[in-house]
Amino acid sequence: VQLVESGGGLVQPGGSLRLSCAASGFTFSSYVMRWYRQAPGKERELVARISSAGGSTIYGDSVKGRFTISRDNAKNTVYLQMDSLKPEDTAVYYCNTNNPFKNYWGQGTQVTVSS
Repeated sequence: VQLVESGGGLVQPGGSLRLSCAASGFTFSSYVMRWYRQAPGKERELVARISSAGGSTIYGDSVKGRFTISRDNAKNTVYLQMDSLKPEDTAVYYCNTNNPFKNYWGQGTQVTVSS
């Protein structure tokens, strides 16, 4: 299993970014996918979750109405569209999936929201 995030960077408050996570090594369309984030000195928190077919999504309270998770099962990729970004969204963002035996993580991509 390999998860590779991309799309992070530096953005001003109120701006937007789209993160991508390219997956390989498993049957992507059969698995729930998640985005987590971890800010310095804080615990890793769930940002968003999407069902295997993409019909069901869940968001953390702090990002509801601003972030959108989606997936393209033909491209084995999950996305996180982040709008109206705030300085408190600054964190390393991780892609995640799991099977009954193991959790899988990408290497993370840094998102910094600052003027």
